[in-house]
Amino acid sequence: MNFRSKNRINADFSMSSMTDIIFLLLIFFMLTSSFVTPSGLPVSLPSSQASDIVMQKISVTITEDLEYYLNEKPIALEEIEPQLTALLQEGGTEKGAVVLHVDKSVPVEHLVKVAGIAKNLNASVTLATVPTE
Repeated sequence: MNFRSKNRINADFSMSSMTDIIFLLLIFFMLTSSFVTPSGLPVSLPSSQASDIVMQKISVTITEDLEYYLNEKPIALEEIEPQLTALLQEGGTEKGAVVLHVDKSVPVEHLVKVAGIAKNLNASVTLATVPTE
């Protein structure tokens, strides 16, 4: 007597479909994530209800002690205009994006000076903020 079943269940597991799903999820999360480069300098940013994500090419930071940084390198206020001119021409685009990281305790006149310099160079100016909850 032969009691063995003719329909035997195969217990092997194929990983190919699992790797396909993992790669699709990886691509999905890479495409939907935001490409924001946080500033490494300790700046307490103001909060805002509306916020946009801007690809940050040039970053100007003004700290609480009124120290200026251009792409995280210390710089004097008088040197910002020639350095910004060089960075904007280096990018090759007509209208560059300058992101301002200004501490919320800094007087507005310092923000206006730097924003005016960037606007005179035909750059779009964006103020970095922290979204409110």
